Order: sequence, then C-alpha cells, then structure tokens
Amino acid sequence: MTKLEEHLEGIVNIFHQYSVRMGNFDTLSKRELKQLMAKELVNLIKVVLDVNQDDEVDFQEFVSPLAVVLKAFHENIHKE
Repeated sequence: MTKLEEHLEGIVNIFHQYSVRMGNFDTLSKRELKQLMAKELVNLIKVVLDVNQDDEVDFQEFVSPLAVVLKAFHENIHKE
C-alpha cells in the first residue's frame, strides 16, 4: 500500500471510530461529528478561528466562518 493509500485508509478508520451508533459506520450523528472535531481537528480549528494566531478569537475571527454557515443555511432555505 502506498503512503497516500495508507493515509486515506486512516481517515476512513477515524470516521468509523466515531460512527459507533448501532453498528452504522456510514454516518455520523451531530454528537459524533462534534466529538471527532473536538478530538481530531483541535489544531486545525484553532488555526481556522484564530487567524492572526494571537491565542484569542476576536469578533471578526468568530463571524468569518459563521458567515459560511449562514450562507449555506440561506441557500438551504431556498431549496425548501
């Protein structure tokens, strides 16, 4: 197996590690996703939110990713 294939398999294995409800390994509940992100993406979340790397999240840093979520929510409303 190549390095890339090993890494891809690792990502799948981590997904399965957190998707533990009733043997359903194909989906994550919101709670499972939150656990995965809190444990496996800690450093990425810090970098994404704390853009200027000052160990604080100011209002601008807080609302920037929120805007992406809000846009997706808005688009979803128009699909209904």
